[in-house]
Amino acid sequence: MAVKIRLKRMGKKKAPFYRIVVADGRCPRDGRFIEEIGTYDPNKEPSEFKVNEEAAKRWLNNGAQPTDVVGKIFKAAGIEK
Repeated sequence: MAVKIRLKRMGKKKAPFYRIVVADGRCPRDGRFIEEIGTYDPNKEPSEFKVNEEAAKRWLNNGAQPTDVVGKIFKAAGIEK
């Protein structure tokens, strides 16, 4: 099972809000997930994000692969593998 850390889109049309979730790579983008570890709001200036660092590091150490955007959010939050 390939576990990915990715964004789940929420919010209404033209006003997206994302949740950072840990999900099986085979599940759809907004489908079933294992755990929610943070949020990301690109509508605010500057973009706002909140990440549970402990949970993110635990999943990264267990082999979960972040997507490109989530990787940039983690880098901005100071979370490294």
